Amino acid sequence: MKNMSRAALALVAVAASLAQASETKLPSPAFPQFKNAAAVKAACDGGLKSAAGKLKTLEARAVDAGWLAAYDDFYAFVEDTQNPIDFLQYVAPQKALRDAAQACALRWADFLSGVNQNEKLYKALSAAPAADAIDQELVRVAKGSFEDSGVALPPDRRARAKQIVDRLTELDQQFNKTIRDAGVKVLFTEAELKGVPEGVWKKAKRAADGRIELGVDYPSYVPVLQSAESGAARERMWRAKQNEGGEGNLKLLAEIAKLRHEYAGLQGFGNYVDVALRRKMARDGASASKFLADVKAAVADGELSDLAVVRGAKAKHLGTPIEQTKVERWDWNFYSELVRRERYSVDQNAFKPYFPPQQSLQFSLRLVEKLMGVKYTPVKTTLWHPQAQAYVVSDAASGKALGQLYVDLYPREGKYNHAAVWPLRSSSTRLDRTSTTALVVNFDREGLTLDELETLLHELGHSVHGNLSQTRNVLQAGTSTMHDFVEAPSQMLEDWVYDKKVLKLMQEVCPSCKPVPDAMVDQAIKARKFAKASQFGRQHLYASYDLALHGADTPEPMALWAKLEGATPLGYEKGTMFPAGFAHLSGGYGAGYYGYLWSLVVAMDLRTPFKADKLDATVGARYRAMVLSQGSQKPAPALVKDFLGRESNAKAFFNDLADR
Repeated sequence: MKNMSRAALALVAVAASLAQASETKLPSPAFPQFKNAAAVKAACDGGLKSAAGKLKTLEARAVDAGWLAAYDDFYAFVEDTQNPIDFLQYVAPQKALRDAAQACALRWADFLSGVNQNEKLYKALSAAPAADAIDQELVRVAKGSFEDSGVALPPDRRARAKQIVDRLTELDQQFNKTIRDAGVKVLFTEAELKGVPEGVWKKAKRAADGRIELGVDYPSYVPVLQSAESGAARERMWRAKQNEGGEGNLKLLAEIAKLRHEYAGLQGFGNYVDVALRRKMARDGASASKFLADVKAAVADGELSDLAVVRGAKAKHLGTPIEQTKVERWDWNFYSELVRRERYSVDQNAFKPYFPPQQSLQFSLRLVEKLMGVKYTPVKTTLWHPQAQAYVVSDAASGKALGQLYVDLYPREGKYNHAAVWPLRSSSTRLDRTSTTALVVNFDREGLTLDELETLLHELGHSVHGNLSQTRNVLQAGTSTMHDFVEAPSQMLEDWVYDKKVLKLMQEVCPSCKPVPDAMVDQAIKARKFAKASQFGRQHLYASYDLALHGADTPEPMALWAKLEGATPLGYEKGTMFPAGFAHLSGGYGAGYYGYLWSLVVAMDLRTPFKADKLDATVGARYRAMVLSQGSQKPAPALVKDFLGRESNAKAFFNDLADR
């Protein structure tokens, strides 16, 4: 087995998985199959018709002790009927199916925005008996959702609010579709790709003139930016990615910002930030802005120091006087990696042989199994693509099925080109209902870098949050928590990649895989600290831009970006339009991108009980019971306090920022 090729190892793994899968069945409905766009439309028509009927029944129902359960049942039906079709627009291989799914999603958005302004439901919700604290929290959050949707506004303003919500949904879908369907290709000669691992480009399509065609998907983009010796090649790839969304998306973003500002005015607020944050951990824009200012103060000197080091590395590499050497944005990844190689003997590409994609997935699942007391079993089922995989998630002690996990590992044309998890189906103990999550990433088939393994664990953290939820109600399950907390359980797990004991789990799932040397991990830990200030400075920029875009006025998106990025150490590069591809802003993270940094504060605090042993199953079981299983049955700060035994604080976060 020692000398087997990676392809042979993969076949062995797949064969073993299929043998096991044949003995296991899905705990909840299989993913629906649609032959064509007409089938999607028919399912959409039927689902909406049934949902309208169930809504009328709910409106007519007596407001008694069972009303909250009936209300939750309605959303369980909506979830099962809407979510699989909505998901198709991001992963279906056929463009016709993606387009049909997008059209259906808009119809559902129109229906649900109406539900969220339904006065009968709002009044019933306000009067419904709440048996305990869990029901009380359900009512509190649900009433807030109705009020955010404009149910309490006068009829004319309420109607306008619905128009805005529906239009924002449409604009978000257009924004993302533009990126998915752009199909941007960049042409390179072999000489221009010197330094880039051959696995990235060797089998790529060739243009008529013999040049190599690479997309701007992450398995292509990141290696070129990190490894290409040619500055011109790096610049071409970087500019293509920066402009991926195009001028059209900038216009969409401007309209989105203006509509959100108008919506805030309808709600009686002077800006959209305070509307969006009023039910979050941050509570208002002033608190979020102060937090970001504290982060900036902590990293400002470090950003300048990082730039000086990278500038020196470029001058040395090119043999130019340092005072005449300018670091361009497309230089940053290349020379940062050069510093890491020279200072710490760390090369991200050197990790790829140790982390084949399929085995890396198995390693990540094994980590969760040991830490959380669960088991992942592969199952045979038909999904949206032949290479997508399915797993049953069950409790290790009892064998009880908790849910299922879908995984889509590799890039393809038209597929969502970042990394994300979709909560397709929420659990409910009241309904004996199991969960379904879908993890979508885009990895190089040749192997994962340590950074990519970190990304895999991050996204798996979201699926774990959904799959291990054991809430009474569907509406309180999994990642339904406060939005500036929702990233914390995923960010917490990122640190596990840098633990040598954890990494040795790879040999449990792949005995023939070569273990990553301890010395490489030690060096990676040291190298991780380099340019940390610049990393957080970049996140600060994204979050600050988001808040400013949704502030008291409505600045033009590109002018604002050029101003804010222009004030950073590397400055703004004329002719680029990063906001055109900043899809977080068009959707659910609008006025909420600060949440990545905010939740990281919480994540670092959540790590503290695992400091002695990241595989401590006792602590893991407590974390699963007190945080993951609870969903939003309690407000996020209360969940964290239950687990830590104290109020959360930012000590671990700012100590980490200072450790450079």
